[in-house]
Formats: sequence, structure tokens, C-alpha cells
Amino acid sequence: MTDTEKIHLLLVDDEEKFLKALTERLKLKFFDITPVTNGEDAIHVAKNARFDVAVVDLQMPGIDGVQLLETLKKSHRFLEVIILSGHATIDTAVACTKLGAYKVLEKPCGFDKLVETIKEAYESRLKKKFENDTQRMKKIQSLAFGQSPLGILRELTKMDDKEK
Repeated sequence: MTDTEKIHLLLVDDEEKFLKALTERLKLKFFDITPVTNGEDAIHVAKNARFDVAVVDLQMPGIDGVQLLETLKKSHRFLEVIILSGHATIDTAVACTKLGAYKVLEKPCGFDKLVETIKEAYESRLKKKFENDTQRMKKIQSLAFGQSPLGILRELTKMDDKEK
């Protein structure tokens, strides 16, 4: 399996032993993993790389999982975020879901369940991206009728600005 075929995964947890163990196990399932130990580093890494799915610990010092979820969803529209928590409540799960979390899983989470959830989140991401690309192509096709090339370029620029 090549790097382009792998699911690009951002893994964020402040428990270094857990992070290392999970990273090693997930690599065996052919994920391309970037592990980080805090929210600040996760934000920095996400600015410079493309990820399909992020698995984020809820309780971390500094930027916690909820704040990281908000930041990642604002800057990466199609990124799916899975929250892992040893302290999840129904209220927390609802709040995270409202902020755009794909799912909230309770620690300890079965490894197979986590892998399946990551794959489901990836499929969800692809569907959203495909729907967006399809809508965008329809808009682009409709621009071509009755406009000058310069007018089309202006409209495409406006569309790109809205995408960010």
C-alpha cells in the first residue's frame, strides 16, 4: 500500500506511552500516522499537512480536545475528528457532536472498534468532499454560459475565497 492510499491520521494524546503504543498498532493497519502530545503541536502540524481523520484525547493540558476540535474543524472543513475520552459524559458527547466531532469514544476503547470508526470517519470525509466537489463543478459549469473569460475567472476567485 502506497502513502497516497493510506488514511492520513493525526493522533493527539498527552499520555505518551498510550500514544506510542497506539501509533505502533495503527501503523500495522496501514495508516499514515502523525502522533503529537498536545493541542498546540497538533494545530501547528495540521497547518502544514493534510489529514483525513484526527483522533483527539478530550482532556489534555493547555488546548484541550474540545478547543482542538473547534480549531481543526474551522481550518479543515472536511477533516473528521474522533474524540477519545476516559471522562466523557452525555453532555460532553453532545457538545462535541454539535461542534462537528464525527464520534466520541470512551477510553478504554477496543482497538478494532477504533479502527472501524476511523475507517467510517474516512468514508464520511470522502462523501462530504465528493458532494462539495460535485456542487462546485456544477457552479463552474454554469459560469461558462454568457460570461467573458475574465468574468469567469473573477467568479472562480470568489468561489475559492468562500471555500477557505
